[in-house]
Amino acid sequence: MKKKKAIQVCFKRYEKKYMLSYKQYENFLEGMKEYMKPDIYGQTTNCNIYYDTDNWDLIRKSIEGPVYKEKLRVRSYGTPKTGDEIFIELKKKYDGIVYKRRITMASELVEKYLMGCEQLSPDTQIGKEIEYFQKMYKSKPKVYIAYDRTSYAGRENSDIRVTFDQNIRYREYALDLRRGDFGENLLPEGMVLMEIKVPGTVPLWMAKLLSELEIKPTSYSKYGTFYKEIIVGKNRKEIRHSA
Repeated sequence: MKKKKAIQVCFKRYEKKYMLSYKQYENFLEGMKEYMKPDIYGQTTNCNIYYDTDNWDLIRKSIEGPVYKEKLRVRSYGTPKTGDEIFIELKKKYDGIVYKRRITMASELVEKYLMGCEQLSPDTQIGKEIEYFQKMYKSKPKVYIAYDRTSYAGRENSDIRVTFDQNIRYREYALDLRRGDFGENLLPEGMVLMEIKVPGTVPLWMAKLLSELEIKPTSYSKYGTFYKEIIVGKNRKEIRHSA
Protein backbone atom coordinates (compact mmCIF):
# COMPACT_ATOMS: atom_id res chain seq x y z
CA MET A 1 0.00 0.00 0.00
CA LYS A 2 1.28 3.45 -0.93
CA LYS A 3 2.41 5.44 2.10
CA LYS A 4 0.53 8.69 2.61
CA LYS A 5 2.77 11.76 2.61
CA ALA A 6 2.92 13.57 5.96
CA ILE A 7 1.34 17.00 5.98
CA GLN A 8 3.71 19.81 6.88
CA VAL A 9 2.19 22.04 9.55
CA CYS A 10 5.07 24.41 10.36
CA PHE A 11 7.13 26.53 7.97
CA LYS A 12 9.99 28.97 8.55
CA ARG A 13 11.57 30.65 5.54
CA TYR A 14 12.36 33.81 3.63
CA GLU A 15 9.88 34.65 0.89
CA LYS A 16 10.49 37.09 -1.95
CA LYS A 17 7.89 38.09 -4.55
CA TYR A 18 8.40 39.24 -8.12
CA MET A 19 5.88 40.47 -10.70
CA LEU A 20 6.82 39.03 -14.10
CA SER A 21 5.69 39.72 -17.62
CA TYR A 22 4.81 36.55 -19.49
CA LYS A 23 8.07 36.81 -21.44
CA GLN A 24 10.11 37.05 -18.23
CA TYR A 25 8.17 34.07 -16.88
CA GLU A 26 9.04 31.94 -19.93
CA ASN A 27 12.71 33.00 -19.78
CA PHE A 28 12.98 32.30 -16.04
CA LEU A 29 11.46 28.84 -16.52
CA GLU A 30 14.04 28.09 -19.21
CA GLY A 31 16.91 29.44 -17.11
CA MET A 32 16.08 27.43 -14.00
CA LYS A 33 15.55 24.02 -15.68
CA GLU A 34 19.01 22.80 -14.72
CA TYR A 35 18.44 23.54 -11.03
CA MET A 36 14.70 23.16 -10.39
CA LYS A 37 12.07 20.52 -11.08
CA PRO A 38 8.28 20.36 -10.62
CA ASP A 39 7.59 19.53 -7.00
CA ILE A 40 5.19 16.89 -5.68
CA TYR A 41 2.25 19.33 -5.82
CA GLY A 42 2.79 20.30 -9.47
CA GLN A 43 -0.14 22.42 -10.60
CA THR A 44 -2.80 23.33 -8.04
CA THR A 45 -5.66 25.75 -7.59
CA ASN A 46 -5.16 27.45 -4.23
CA CYS A 47 -8.45 28.65 -2.73
CA ASN A 48 -8.34 30.94 0.31
CA ILE A 49 -10.68 32.85 2.58
CA TYR A 50 -8.97 35.67 4.48
CA TYR A 51 -10.24 36.66 7.91
CA ASP A 52 -10.11 40.17 9.34
CA THR A 53 -11.86 42.48 11.78
CA ASP A 54 -14.92 44.53 10.88
CA ASN A 55 -12.63 47.54 10.31
CA TRP A 56 -9.98 45.65 8.31
CA ASP A 57 -7.44 46.20 11.12
CA LEU A 58 -5.15 43.30 10.19
CA ILE A 59 -4.61 44.23 6.54
CA ARG A 60 -4.41 47.95 7.31
CA LYS A 61 -1.62 47.27 9.81
CA SER A 62 0.12 44.93 7.36
CA ILE A 63 0.15 47.56 4.60
CA GLU A 64 1.98 49.96 6.94
CA GLY A 65 4.99 47.59 6.83
CA PRO A 66 5.54 46.80 10.52
CA VAL A 67 8.40 44.58 11.69
CA TYR A 68 5.82 42.03 12.88
CA LYS A 69 2.51 41.19 11.22
CA GLU A 70 0.11 38.29 11.17
CA LYS A 71 -2.97 37.06 9.33
CA LEU A 72 -5.44 34.22 9.40
CA ARG A 73 -6.80 32.37 6.39
CA VAL A 74 -8.55 29.15 5.48
CA ARG A 75 -7.12 27.24 2.51
CA SER A 76 -8.00 24.34 0.26
CA TYR A 77 -6.44 22.95 -2.89
CA GLY A 78 -9.33 22.89 -5.30
CA THR A 79 -12.97 23.14 -4.24
CA PRO A 80 -13.59 20.97 -1.17
CA LYS A 81 -16.73 19.01 -0.43
CA THR A 82 -18.43 18.57 2.92
CA GLY A 83 -16.28 16.22 4.95
CA ASP A 84 -13.04 17.12 3.16
CA GLU A 85 -10.14 18.28 5.33
CA ILE A 86 -8.95 21.85 4.73
CA PHE A 87 -6.31 24.04 6.35
CA ILE A 88 -6.63 26.80 8.92
CA GLU A 89 -3.41 28.81 8.64
CA LEU A 90 -1.88 31.40 10.93
CA LYS A 91 0.80 33.24 8.98
CA LYS A 92 3.26 35.53 10.75
CA LYS A 93 6.14 37.60 9.44
CA TYR A 94 8.87 38.98 11.67
CA ASP A 95 11.97 40.82 10.48
CA GLY A 96 11.65 39.39 6.97
CA ILE A 97 11.15 35.76 8.03
CA VAL A 98 7.81 34.07 7.35
CA TYR A 99 6.40 31.61 9.88
CA LYS A 100 3.35 29.61 8.83
CA ARG A 101 1.49 27.28 11.20
CA ARG A 102 -1.62 25.34 10.34
CA ILE A 103 -4.09 22.68 11.38
CA THR A 104 -6.59 20.66 9.36
CA MET A 105 -10.33 20.40 9.95
CA ALA A 106 -13.43 19.20 8.11
CA SER A 107 -14.63 21.97 5.77
CA GLU A 108 -18.11 22.21 7.30
CA LEU A 109 -16.72 22.77 10.83
CA VAL A 110 -14.17 25.51 10.19
CA GLU A 111 -16.42 28.57 10.42
CA LYS A 112 -18.13 27.34 13.60
CA TYR A 113 -14.72 26.76 15.15
CA LEU A 114 -13.29 30.15 14.18
CA MET A 115 -16.42 31.95 15.32
CA GLY A 116 -15.98 30.35 18.76
CA CYS A 117 -19.17 28.29 18.53
CA GLU A 118 -17.40 24.94 18.75
CA GLN A 119 -14.34 23.65 20.61
CA LEU A 120 -13.14 21.43 17.79
CA SER A 121 -9.40 21.94 17.64
CA PRO A 122 -7.07 19.22 18.86
CA ASP A 123 -5.22 20.21 22.03
CA THR A 124 -2.06 21.33 20.22
CA GLN A 125 0.13 24.40 20.41
CA ILE A 126 -0.94 25.52 16.94
CA GLY A 127 -4.62 25.13 17.82
CA LYS A 128 -4.08 27.22 20.96
CA GLU A 129 -2.33 29.95 18.93
CA ILE A 130 -5.24 30.14 16.47
CA GLU A 131 -7.77 30.31 19.31
CA TYR A 132 -5.77 33.05 21.04
CA PHE A 133 -5.62 34.99 17.78
CA GLN A 134 -9.41 34.80 17.46
CA LYS A 135 -9.96 35.87 21.06
CA MET A 136 -7.84 38.96 20.38
CA TYR A 137 -9.21 39.96 16.98
CA LYS A 138 -12.59 38.21 16.62
CA SER A 139 -11.89 38.11 12.89
CA LYS A 140 -14.50 37.11 10.32
CA PRO A 141 -14.45 35.91 6.69
CA LYS A 142 -13.80 38.96 4.48
CA VAL A 143 -12.77 37.83 0.99
CA TYR A 144 -12.22 34.76 -1.17
CA ILE A 145 -8.98 34.80 -3.20
CA ALA A 146 -7.90 31.99 -5.52
CA TYR A 147 -5.16 31.48 -8.07
CA ASP A 148 -3.63 28.79 -10.26
CA ARG A 149 -0.17 27.82 -8.99
CA THR A 150 2.71 25.87 -10.49
CA SER A 151 5.36 24.82 -7.97
CA TYR A 152 9.01 23.84 -8.34
CA ALA A 153 11.61 22.54 -5.89
CA GLY A 154 15.41 22.46 -6.05
CA ARG A 155 16.94 19.36 -7.60
CA GLU A 156 19.67 19.23 -4.94
CA ASN A 157 17.92 21.09 -2.12
CA SER A 158 14.14 20.64 -1.99
CA ASP A 159 13.87 23.43 0.62
CA ILE A 160 14.43 25.90 -2.23
CA ARG A 161 11.05 26.47 -3.85
CA VAL A 162 9.72 28.66 -6.64
CA THR A 163 6.02 29.13 -7.33
CA PHE A 164 4.19 30.91 -10.15
CA ASP A 165 0.67 32.24 -9.60
CA GLN A 166 -1.67 33.19 -12.45
CA ASN A 167 -5.35 34.09 -12.81
CA ILE A 168 -5.61 35.64 -9.34
CA ARG A 169 -9.31 36.22 -8.64
CA TYR A 170 -11.51 37.34 -5.76
CA ARG A 171 -15.08 37.62 -4.53
CA GLU A 172 -16.63 39.33 -1.50
CA TYR A 173 -19.63 37.01 -1.19
CA ALA A 174 -20.24 33.24 -0.90
CA LEU A 175 -17.37 33.07 1.60
CA ASP A 176 -17.32 29.31 1.91
CA LEU A 177 -14.69 27.30 0.05
CA ARG A 178 -17.34 24.70 -0.80
CA ARG A 179 -19.29 27.23 -2.87
CA GLY A 180 -16.90 26.84 -5.82
CA ASP A 181 -14.01 28.57 -7.52
CA PHE A 182 -15.10 31.78 -9.22
CA GLY A 183 -14.48 35.50 -8.91
CA GLU A 184 -13.32 38.73 -10.52
CA ASN A 185 -9.78 39.21 -11.86
CA LEU A 186 -7.29 40.85 -9.51
CA LEU A 187 -4.05 40.37 -11.47
CA PRO A 188 -3.51 42.29 -14.75
CA GLU A 189 -3.74 40.09 -17.83
CA GLY A 190 -0.40 38.68 -19.00
CA MET A 191 1.29 39.04 -15.60
CA VAL A 192 2.63 36.23 -13.39
CA LEU A 193 3.41 36.47 -9.68
CA MET A 194 6.56 34.54 -8.76
CA GLU A 195 7.53 33.68 -5.20
CA ILE A 196 10.96 32.42 -4.21
CA LYS A 197 11.01 30.60 -0.87
CA VAL A 198 14.34 29.73 0.70
CA PRO A 199 15.60 28.82 4.19
CA GLY A 200 18.48 31.30 3.83
CA THR A 201 20.09 33.21 0.98
CA VAL A 202 19.09 32.89 -2.67
CA PRO A 203 21.44 30.56 -4.63
CA LEU A 204 24.04 32.30 -6.80
CA TRP A 205 22.63 30.91 -10.05
CA MET A 206 19.20 32.29 -9.17
CA ALA A 207 20.57 35.74 -8.26
CA LYS A 208 22.39 35.88 -11.62
CA LEU A 209 19.26 34.82 -13.52
CA LEU A 210 17.14 37.47 -11.78
CA SER A 211 19.75 40.10 -12.69
CA GLU A 212 20.04 38.99 -16.33
CA LEU A 213 16.27 39.11 -16.82
CA GLU A 214 15.99 42.43 -14.92
CA ILE A 215 13.49 40.92 -12.48
CA LYS A 216 13.17 43.00 -9.34
CA PRO A 217 11.40 42.17 -6.05
CA THR A 218 7.99 43.60 -5.27
CA SER A 219 5.94 43.93 -2.09
CA TYR A 220 2.83 42.63 -3.86
CA SER A 221 0.29 41.04 -1.54
CA LYS A 222 -2.86 39.40 -2.90
CA TYR A 223 -4.95 40.35 0.10
CA GLY A 224 -3.31 43.77 0.35
CA THR A 225 -3.95 44.45 -3.35
CA PHE A 226 -7.60 43.48 -2.94
CA TYR A 227 -7.97 45.83 0.02
CA LYS A 228 -6.25 48.79 -1.65
CA GLU A 229 -7.82 48.42 -5.09
CA ILE A 230 -11.31 47.18 -4.22
CA ILE A 231 -12.17 48.30 -0.68
CA VAL A 232 -10.26 51.61 -0.56
CA GLY A 233 -11.11 52.29 -4.20
CA LYS A 234 -14.80 51.70 -3.53
CA ASN A 235 -14.74 54.05 -0.52
CA ARG A 236 -13.09 56.81 -2.56
CA LYS A 237 -15.77 56.53 -5.23
CA GLU A 238 -18.52 56.78 -2.61
CA ILE A 239 -16.88 59.89 -1.12
CA ARG A 240 -16.62 61.56 -4.54
CA HIS A 241 -20.24 60.77 -5.38
CA SER A 242 -21.49 62.14 -2.05
CA ALA A 243 -19.41 65.34 -2.28
